Amino acid sequence: MCFLFAQTYHSSMKYVGSIRKELGIRTVFNILGPLTNPAHPSYQVMGVYDEYLVEPLAHVLSSLGVKKGMVVYGQDRMDEISCSAPTTICEIDGGRYETYEISPGDFGIETCRKEDVGGGSAQANALITTNILKGARGPRHDIVLLNSAAGLYCGGKADSMEDGIDLARKLIDDGAAYGKLTALKEASNL
Repeated sequence: MCFLFAQTYHSSMKYVGSIRKELGIRTVFNILGPLTNPAHPSYQVMGVYDEYLVEPLAHVLSSLGVKKGMVVYGQDRMDEISCSAPTTICEIDGGRYETYEISPGDFGIETCRKEDVGGGSAQANALITTNILKGARGPRHDIVLLNSAAGLYCGGKADSMEDGIDLARKLIDDGAAYGKLTALKEASNL
């Protein structure tokens, strides 16, 4: 397990980060990073900032070698699976595409307000993440379950989103997810 900071390890994005930050708005660079991933993943979940990008980018990911994946758009303008609104998904499966919509309630998750899942500074986000992985419940936990489920499903670790949610919940509840974070911190000398 590792974390690779795009500006450090992704040569084509090395100089883009400061420009993106300075502009302060979403641009084509928000899309280019995942599309030019030097790891060339076969399994991928990609969030987009506009619903019109969902299907075209699913086709692009497939042409880049993604065997199983999802392009997702939270209809509350989130570039991930949302727990505060329905989410539009185009699922890629071996060159086949299916576009559909899911809602938090489809998985027994209560719809929240978008503000309930917001983050903050890097330090605040680190604390939020740690608390979720230590078992804190609420909308932030729920959004982690939904997005983790998508990754587990696309990566072949779960047979469905429902199974992915169950697995993600189990990994958090039994401390395995927090253990991985601790191992990453130790390996990174943090």
